[in-house]
Amino acid sequence: MRIALVTPAGPGTRNGNRHTALRWAAFLRKAGHRVDVSVQWTPDSRVDAMLALHARRSYPSIKTFSSDKLLVVALTGTDVYRDIHDSPEAQESLELADRLIVLQPKAIEELPRHLRKKVHVVVQSSATRLRHAPVKGKFRICVIGHLRAEKDPMRTLAALSHVKEDKVEVIHLGAALDPDFERQALAARDPRYRWLGDVPHGRALKWLASSHAMVISSRMEGGANVVCEALRIGVPVLASRISGNVGLLGRDYAAYFRPQDEVALARLITRSATEPAFYSNLVKQIRVLRAGEAPRKEARSLIAAVTKP
Repeated sequence: MRIALVTPAGPGTRNGNRHTALRWAAFLRKAGHRVDVSVQWTPDSRVDAMLALHARRSYPSIKTFSSDKLLVVALTGTDVYRDIHDSPEAQESLELADRLIVLQPKAIEELPRHLRKKVHVVVQSSATRLRHAPVKGKFRICVIGHLRAEKDPMRTLAALSHVKEDKVEVIHLGAALDPDFERQALAARDPRYRWLGDVPHGRALKWLASSHAMVISSRMEGGANVVCEALRIGVPVLASRISGNVGLLGRDYAAYFRPQDEVALARLITRSATEPAFYSNLVKQIRVLRAGEAPRKEARSLIAAVTKP
């Protein structure tokens, strides 16, 4: 098959959608398909199918795609937890799609019942061979994600004011997409906090592997790439209790905090840094979850969603 893969994340961008698009293109090419990746589709009669990431932002391409060919729409976090509820474009994309992809099973609950029969779950993975090797002498926490409102990016910095442990340090990676968050990061006075800005993906993974834990404080997530990467490496995750995180980590995972609650996050950080039994249990839970992040499993699920009848 010749497949048009459309993503709003253009070449050179360092975000989850771009990583997903490139990884999925590689899976499909390895399976023998021709894949053309673009930000917006240029009509081409030779294309057999379209795989569009983002129901709202890829709507122009989805709308113009031929109705007699296979259209698969993959839903992002902002799609699932915001846009499909209030955006006419996202809602029309759902109706036009022959198949829908979500990145974790709890996302299905957000869809209208008549559309759920279209859904395929494709849990993301990572092929990294890095393994968890936390730095000595400190308790390093990594925060990875661009500074934008959906990520609630400054919550970990706010939590530090409630953490007494001097050995805790926070490494924050991600480009500032909001000037206000950039000002907050630059104005931080806590010596335990460092914002390093946008860094290449490989370097971000090395920081992650050297951390004792990762914080994901998002207000909404479809099924974050960075959580799957943390699982693959073996890094415990301190996660906001939102549907996208629970869908990946499970209802019984031991390190959730209430969204936008820095005091609750501070308690988790303190427990992780000072209670060996609590931290050891998190490591064990992550090892169990790691088995679900295999690239081969993701590839099989994707190929079934995109190519099989």
